[in-house]
Amino acid sequence: MRYAYAITSALLLGGATATLALQPGTAQVAQNEPGAIQAVSPKPGAPMSFADMVARLQPAVVNISTKQTIVQKQQANPFAGTPFGDLFGGMGGGPQGGPPVKREGASLGSGFLISPDGYVVTNNHVISPGAQGATVDSITVTLSNKKEYVAKVIGKDQESDLALLKIDAADLPFVKFGDSNGARVGDWVLAIGEPFGLGGTVTAGIISAINRVTGQGGAYDRFIQTDASINQGNSGGPMFDLSGNVIGVNSQIFSQSGGNIGIGFAIPAATAKPIIATFMKGGTIERGYIGVQLQPGGTINEDTAAALGIAKNQGELINDVTAGGPAAKAGVRAGDVVTRVNGQAVTVDQSLSYLVSNVKPGQTARLDILRNGKPASANVVVAPRPSAEKLAATLGGDAQGFGSEDGDDDDTGSTAAPTAGAALGIGVQPLTPAIAQAVGVDPTTQGVVIAVVAQTSDAFGKLKRGDVIMSVNGTPVRTAADMQTAVTTAKTAGRPQVLLQVKRGRGPAQFLPVKIK
Repeated sequence: MRYAYAITSALLLGGATATLALQPGTAQVAQNEPGAIQAVSPKPGAPMSFADMVARLQPAVVNISTKQTIVQKQQANPFAGTPFGDLFGGMGGGPQGGPPVKREGASLGSGFLISPDGYVVTNNHVISPGAQGATVDSITVTLSNKKEYVAKVIGKDQESDLALLKIDAADLPFVKFGDSNGARVGDWVLAIGEPFGLGGTVTAGIISAINRVTGQGGAYDRFIQTDASINQGNSGGPMFDLSGNVIGVNSQIFSQSGGNIGIGFAIPAATAKPIIATFMKGGTIERGYIGVQLQPGGTINEDTAAALGIAKNQGELINDVTAGGPAAKAGVRAGDVVTRVNGQAVTVDQSLSYLVSNVKPGQTARLDILRNGKPASANVVVAPRPSAEKLAATLGGDAQGFGSEDGDDDDTGSTAAPTAGAALGIGVQPLTPAIAQAVGVDPTTQGVVIAVVAQTSDAFGKLKRGDVIMSVNGTPVRTAADMQTAVTTAKTAGRPQVLLQVKRGRGPAQFLPVKIK
């Protein structure tokens, strides 16, 4: 099952599986061929029935299951070597744990046939390992007549969460992609799936939103939102319009409990169709990449905007630039605010990540930038985006969350007057190699280290002793005097806040707005 975090504590969960009914006879034309489905007008005051349409379309929907092997390390036995050791033999038998153990796993999902010779569309997460240490041993596609086929993977893509399978069969019922660009909020849609293993289930609803951004970022963070019930087990199933066209691939749900609350998401056909076509040609999917890390939270919020002296919700702040990457080569710096990509505005609904990902590798992306409040630009030659695994390794480490409780034994603030940075309520001192080692930052880091944070300051709760301040409003600081000068300059310019570039431990630096006292 696929998980992704939304803005609240609720979850976007991998949704829905589908079982099918295979009609007798052969079908050499698409089940949703124009004219094959007769429109039915509802009687006055009564809803129209979807029964004829479902009978026509459901045979093209399939059930997908996987068999997986999960290898797990045995937990160490803390009682090994004691009289109680034998009571906990299942914990590995020794202080270091026993040899890894294997167990079987499985997953269920949905898909739909798009050709009579057995090409099946589904979600990537339906056919991917479901746990750490798991491998997929086999994939089975089951039709409604219970006939099973072993499927092979033709192509899969984690970023778009799409996959194409092939089974060895002929004369199968199939459906075609429609034009999701014509979908409108309020249109009726049908979802076919197998939620919670209950069997083939059809649900109806309306389109609640189009081009819905869920905050996951990337080139494909655009979904059709619906209130048609989509639950765990529906992933990979089709979303149909009332003409029988596949306008979406059911993918996720927004839920606080794991059950449906009327907010489901489908990958638009306009997104899925070219990716599936590329898979069928034996190609791979490439997306643009410029090598930057963005400030969490999306576009510029009110506090950051006040610190920078710019309008809120304008552009995104670059947290860090990958050394030797495309952006670094073009002169992009941490602290730059990117407002446009090739003339397209960076907004809440059109993120920097989305715009860059959709630039073809090898092409040039012109970035319009605000640097220290002044306009600038950079022409970045876009590179192919690395795999999700490589990006995760690049961004990995023992980063600690800013403003979180993460175990410092005396991060309780101080009522003593800070010795420097009084306007911010913090005291700082130069960062020496010995202090850098003590606070756990890279020895090449330059800046000032926080010695004290006043409880009455805005900085309290955001910063703590041991954090390293690298710059103030884009100006590097190396001493307490440097910091005081930068804060005074901002205050003279009428800025109510300053933007501090802060590094905590081995995690990436972040920009934090702090109010001036």
